[in-house]
Amino acid sequence: MYYSIDMNFFYSKDNLVALHFKYDQARRRFVEWAQNEIAVVPDFHKRILLSDEAHFWLNGYVNKQNCRIWSEANPQMYVETPLHPEKLTVWCALWAGGIIGPYFFKNDEGHNVTVNGD
Repeated sequence: MYYSIDMNFFYSKDNLVALHFKYDQARRRFVEWAQNEIAVVPDFHKRILLSDEAHFWLNGYVNKQNCRIWSEANPQMYVETPLHPEKLTVWCALWAGGIIGPYFFKNDEGHNVTVNGD
């Protein structure tokens, strides 16, 4: 469902993301833990490793989970895509020492696979 705002742009309500109160306590506990670790271990920030994986569809499909497309008109457009298109999974990590990866995942036959075994 699309809604218009002041400047005649449209956005999809389904794409809105909100912080939920139920996660506030977990976030606060994490911040308190991290602050305590920093006080005890001076180079704690150098021990943090942030990692993620991304899936790239080889047919040009774009995962719109974190993508916002703004338009002056409501497109009301449908695009048919294959149910299980071929995709490539890439994993990478960042830490104080640099970048780990990227790693591309393929099976023994050379076909692209995801990290979780799909």
